[in-house]
Parts: sequence; C-alpha cells; structure tokens
Amino acid sequence: MKTESIQQIKAELATINTREDKRIKLWQADERNGVQQALAQWDRKLQRHEKEVALFEEMQQFENSARAQGHRLIVGIDEVGRGPLAGPVVAAAVILPENFQLLGVNDSKKLSAKKRDELYDEIQNQAISIGIGMVDHNKIDEINIYQASKLAMGIALEDLCFIPDYLLIDAMKLDVKIPQESIIKGDARSVSIAAASIVAKVIRDRLMEDYGKMYPGYGFEKNAGYGTKEHLLGLQKQGICTIHRKTFAPIKDMC
Repeated sequence: MKTESIQQIKAELATINTREDKRIKLWQADERNGVQQALAQWDRKLQRHEKEVALFEEMQQFENSARAQGHRLIVGIDEVGRGPLAGPVVAAAVILPENFQLLGVNDSKKLSAKKRDELYDEIQNQAISIGIGMVDHNKIDEINIYQASKLAMGIALEDLCFIPDYLLIDAMKLDVKIPQESIIKGDARSVSIAAASIVAKVIRDRLMEDYGKMYPGYGFEKNAGYGTKEHLLGLQKQGICTIHRKTFAPIKDMC
C-alpha cells in the first residue's frame, strides 16, 4: 500500500471533525514528525471547535426556556456606548430563528473587530428582524446615560418588523407590556443578546469612524469616543467638539 504524503494527510484532516474517524488511529501510528505535527494541530483546532459548540448550546438556554413556555418571537436587546465621552448610545434588538446556527457569537467586547464584522454580516443574513435605536449626545446630556440607554432600547424594539412575544434584555427592564427577562451579563449568556451586542457595536463603531473624519484630532476612528490617551490629549489641544457629552468628566469642566 502506497504511503500517503504529509500534504495528502493534511488535506484529509481538514475534512474530518470527529476523533472517531478510523483514519485518525492509522495516522497516529505513523512515525513521521510531519504527520504527528499535523495531527496535533488538527486536534487543537477540533478542541476549539468543540468549545465553540458547547458555548453556543449553553448560550441558547434562555431562548430554549422561553420557547418551552410557548413563546416564538424572542428578541434579544443590548446597547453599546454608555462609557464614551462622545457620540451616541446605540441599541439593537434582534429576533433570531429557532434554527439559528452561528458559532462564535459572544459578547461583542470579547471579539476582535474582524470577527465582529464577520458575525454581523451573518446575523444580518439569518435574523428574522433587526431593530436599531440611537440616542445622541444632546439627549444623553438631557436625561442621563441610563435613561438614554433605556430609551435607545425602546426605539430598537419599536424598529422591529414584528412585535415580539418575549424580551431578553441585558441587565435592564423596559416599560412595555411584553413578558421580559433581565439577564446580568446577558451578552455573554444569551445568543440573542450577544447577537444584539454585536450588531449595536459594529453600527456604533462604524459611525464613530465617520465622526473621526469629521472631527479629526480625537482618534474617534480608533477609540470610538472612549477616554483614551489620544482622545484626552485631543481635548487638551483643541477643546471639545460638537458630539462630546457635556455632562461627562472631564468635559463638563471644560464647558
């Protein structure tokens, strides 16, 4: 029997996603270093995949519980932008289908920008409906950031194409007559809330990139309005700009 080349084995490994495949045992007996290295790399990749599958299943617990109670249009709601010194707070409401499959969905803060963008596109493709709510810096100064976050979530909810019958919200209660569940750290525990956090984060980051071109010198395109060293230095050099939140320190001391 002709011995397979290491490249051939690598190509075959790329198609295998179970340790039960009979070829794995055959290759484990292969004494070539290249084969053993390929197996070790494949095993690490499979372990990462298994962890993603386990996490995805765990993050569906709230959705599964709601469906067991008879709910069908379950929406996850989250917001981003409470902490920045500039720009709006943005909320997203996402209704996912029951057969939703997208490994890697997690709290947007735990993901790279590249990964968020990839997941954002897939969420857009698979979601039943997505609603967006945005409250600008002026309103934030008028009603405070907590109320502005709540308002943005309400706007996102109203922006949906369908009226949901159950809400999963990240650490917040909304004044609506729809059954709801407030989940602490929900963006890391519920797939629907995590999807909402990704959508809101990508939309806000892209908006702040545009603001970075409109208001240069603060680094909005990189810091999304958070109080980084570059941002604070920009404030010292050129003062505040139109989109700064005037009730946030240190800006309130500069007005």
